Amino acid sequence: MQHVARKRFGQHFLSDGGVIDAIVQAIAPQAGQTMVEIGPGLGAMTQPLVERLGALTVIELDRDLAARLRAHTQLHVIESDVLRVDFAAISLKEENSPRRLRVVGNLPYNISTPILFHLLDFAGCIVDQHFMLQKEVVDRMVAAPDTADFGRLSVMLQWRYAMQNLLAVGPQSFTPPPRVDSAVVRMRPLAEPALPDARLLGPLVQAAFSQRRKLLRHTLGAFLEKHRFSGDFDLQRRAQEVPVAQYIALTQQLASQMR
Repeated sequence: MQHVARKRFGQHFLSDGGVIDAIVQAIAPQAGQTMVEIGPGLGAMTQPLVERLGALTVIELDRDLAARLRAHTQLHVIESDVLRVDFAAISLKEENSPRRLRVVGNLPYNISTPILFHLLDFAGCIVDQHFMLQKEVVDRMVAAPDTADFGRLSVMLQWRYAMQNLLAVGPQSFTPPPRVDSAVVRMRPLAEPALPDARLLGPLVQAAFSQRRKLLRHTLGAFLEKHRFSGDFDLQRRAQEVPVAQYIALTQQLASQMR
């Protein structure tokens, strides 16, 4: 029975063999590696991945697709909303010996940003991530400071990952075709991030970009005043003019004063 793509799940199935081959080649899966695929759908990437790996864990929300996937003995199927999945638990082998994961997927474009932020919490148990996303989102993820695409997503991800825009993919490569261009991004967690977590960085960056056209004294300034920041930071700039390293340094200063 043919599966009909469901709008509520944001389903657009990758169907271009050349693009699939290029993505799998970029991922370079090796036998024995522990890999998780988010949103395998009809299995266009699943099959070439599992052929190289020997076994693969897949996360699929659609019950009909999950049932199909269970017919493959080499797949471990997790039928769930990915936002509820504990990737740290997946990384645990028998006898609680952790094994770092490789994560791949054609992410649903309607919830791609929440998925990226959810995975931030598990960066420590991940080797790398390769995702198909809306091109506009990838442009924001890899954007440099003082550009139109540089924003909250850029800072929060570049704090934790080294990222690379690998491949542009047009709508014609999907069934049904989306109304946007797509791209594949590679994300490698930094071995030693400058901050241990985002508990303070997140709210600080959110305040900075809350009104990106205004100078930081109108946005971030209020946040720093509320937290009684007594250091020196140039607030006569707009949020997109501040490099990631300076946001991190400011957060470190503020955290030190709050102790």
